[in-house]
Amino acid sequence: MSSNGKEPTRTDQEKLKEFEPVFYPKTIAIVGASRNEQKMGSTYLNGLLAGGFEGKLFPVNPKTEEIVGVKAFPSVSSIPDPVDYVIITVPRDLVLDVLEDCAQKKVKVVQIFTAGFSETGEEEGKKLEEGIIKKAEKGKFRVIGPNCIGVFSPKNNMTFYGAGEPGFVAFISQSGGHVAKIILDGMTRELQFSKIVSFGNGCDLDDTDFLEYLAIDPETNIIGLYLEGTKDGKKLFQLIKETSKIKPVVVWKGGRTDTGAKAAASHTGSLAGSYTVWNDAVKQAGAVNVESFEELVDTLLAFQFLSKIENNNVALIGGFADGAGGASVAGSDACASAGLNLSPFSKEIDEKLNNLIPLEGSITVNPLDLSRLEGNLDVLSRIIGLIDSDPRTDIILINEDIDIISFFLSPSMPGRITDLLIESKKVCKKPMVVVSPPALLHDERAKEESKLSDAKIPVYPSIDRAAKSIMNVITYWRNGSQNL
Repeated sequence: MSSNGKEPTRTDQEKLKEFEPVFYPKTIAIVGASRNEQKMGSTYLNGLLAGGFEGKLFPVNPKTEEIVGVKAFPSVSSIPDPVDYVIITVPRDLVLDVLEDCAQKKVKVVQIFTAGFSETGEEEGKKLEEGIIKKAEKGKFRVIGPNCIGVFSPKNNMTFYGAGEPGFVAFISQSGGHVAKIILDGMTRELQFSKIVSFGNGCDLDDTDFLEYLAIDPETNIIGLYLEGTKDGKKLFQLIKETSKIKPVVVWKGGRTDTGAKAAASHTGSLAGSYTVWNDAVKQAGAVNVESFEELVDTLLAFQFLSKIENNNVALIGGFADGAGGASVAGSDACASAGLNLSPFSKEIDEKLNNLIPLEGSITVNPLDLSRLEGNLDVLSRIIGLIDSDPRTDIILINEDIDIISFFLSPSMPGRITDLLIESKKVCKKPMVVVSPPALLHDERAKEESKLSDAKIPVYPSIDRAAKSIMNVITYWRNGSQNL
């Protein structure tokens, strides 16, 4: 079934089948692979081998018979097996000849890593890119790129960085660098992907093609987009509008300023357009607009881990030790700035909290400052349970400062608090989010973040970032989108 709970239509089935060789190729040829590990062709080959790609790999290099133990071939057409997907990493002036060879072999998809085409703004580059389009039309294969790093499909172990656990988040990007970074961030924060694609100049398959596919992809529930411009704004925003009704779409636009727009033009040849107009169009289409890479990742993480939330009442719990109370004040400002409401606890819950918490040095209102709790985990567990039962609370936000807790209580206390939060999450009905600021005890923080993420509790480095992400999720659901 598709992500909207309906059986795919015949047209949907055709679209899914059309993209099978893009995301699930059975055979991949890497043109430009060599024994020089500094070359990008070798990066692809080694990444696919290390990731455990399930299909067959064919290095293409006329100067060698094998590369890292894999038999090499002088050309694509000389490979005896059918070839689904070709990665081209050779210099620009050789690309058209390779495409001719691909056409002879009747390959299905060609991804061109090589840059130096229309994005340069030069006539020669534009002419060569037009040549790519003509070769693709004549050879009846699809092209990703040029000027891109291509596809990351963890279910198929089609990767250049290590596959990781497959998930339900997809990412479409004009930038290859952002793709590499989001994969690495995903590994550390347990952001799990269904599919990722960098499409570069998008001379053939572009943003609208991939969005149209991911909208019906049964393995994708959340979609992130990084775009510097688009060839068909009307089609793009219509697709965003249709897709946002059935799954969240998070959009980050590059080139928001004049300086950024100039950089976008030289990066992928995109004409950025007015950011204000773009921002309004994204909101009208029902998608979530973000303004940085960090906010993009944070918001995708929130959608991955949090259930449907429409109300913005947050209970902020912090302190845990002397010296941490000021964070509650700063956290209140961050929540208010993001649009979250730190509503008072109900009268019944307030009375029970007052009976539980030592009054000296602690504050029993929202935000809840537990500076005098002195590591009493039994009381902390009961406090979380009470707040979870409060009808005035929709989200529980917990500030766990590893350095301060370790310094004022004990080095073992952060781990014990983390374990308690994980156990509390199992019985809590309300979504739980943890803030863990950057720490001098870096290894300890990384360990606790990993444990929380494994328990499907999103972790953020600041209350500001957590609050923005939570509010982005709330705004999406408030716009009336259907459930996933």
